[in-house]
Amino acid sequence: MKSSSVAAKRAAATTADSRWAAVVARAHKADEQFFYSVTTTGVYCRPSCAARLARPENVRFYATQEAALKAGFRPCKRCKPDQDSPARQHIKKIKDACRIIESAEDPLTLADLAKRVNLSAYHFHRLFKKMTGVTPRAYAAAHRGGRVRRELGRSGSVTAAIFDAGYNSNGRFYENASGILGMTPRQYRSGGEQVQIRFAVGECSLGAILVAMSARGVCAISLGEDAHALTRELQDRFPRGTLIGGDASFEATVARVVGFIDDPRIGLDLPLDVRGTAFQQRVWQALQRIPAGKTASYAQIAKRIGAPSAVRAVAGACAANTLAVAIPCHRVVRSDGELSGYRWGIERKRALLQREARPSAVAK
Repeated sequence: MKSSSVAAKRAAATTADSRWAAVVARAHKADEQFFYSVTTTGVYCRPSCAARLARPENVRFYATQEAALKAGFRPCKRCKPDQDSPARQHIKKIKDACRIIESAEDPLTLADLAKRVNLSAYHFHRLFKKMTGVTPRAYAAAHRGGRVRRELGRSGSVTAAIFDAGYNSNGRFYENASGILGMTPRQYRSGGEQVQIRFAVGECSLGAILVAMSARGVCAISLGEDAHALTRELQDRFPRGTLIGGDASFEATVARVVGFIDDPRIGLDLPLDVRGTAFQQRVWQALQRIPAGKTASYAQIAKRIGAPSAVRAVAGACAANTLAVAIPCHRVVRSDGELSGYRWGIERKRALLQREARPSAVAK
């Protein structure tokens, strides 16, 4: 067989391989999936290598570096495939930054953090937000909030807990205490003592329903089979809070929620008492922008909040939602369109989506 014919067949085989398109596009996303070698240079590269594009007849694909080395190729000096990819290096740097933030006694400046991981302040800030979904400052604030919640549970005084959590003054903490704890520090430390939660249980088309409201707004909408179990769950969230059975006016609030479950067209114009981390609240805000009758994947939500790599964290935020239907986590599905887990049961998720998909149930 003539060499030109052999080269043509090899070129055709390469261009027909889906991996060739990734090499042509220099796709960074493919760097963790395969490597390719060039017979004329004797090197193997990452798909994203910026070197001059090789002729397809000279290209061979390998699933691992070991396979490329075994075939007699050496690592490219330009893309350095024998070292961590840029993406992995960035992930490691951001993980290191998170550990630095978590172990720091005092808040660090953006410049200090960037210097510790050998990145410019601008590049570090952009990468951190892209990978975690929040800014370094918001991450530090959320971590300190978690620390103060833990310290309030074991410290001898509120002041000691605040300083032990990394706040260098009482004033700085008290400025944001309500947003961090949902109540005053002393109330949180005593398990929600003096916090009044009005609630009512009833029945809807999806089974038992509990609606609870604090002074700030609706703080729980739960669905289930057993009304008593829903009440116990509320008590666990506010172990020393004062739970007050709803009066006739509050029953009207429950009726509005029940009506919204049956017909999303009516909307749910109620104040919400939303408690969560900065990242969770960004996810929940994105969920509230999904129209009735539509769905979005976890990956799409991650992109919408500017954190495309935080798909698992988005799923975690959906699972942490305590406001069924008001924050419509039931409208989030897998990338293939299939339904995944739902706090209140996969069949309820299916039922909600089915009724929202009906033309008469689509919001105007």
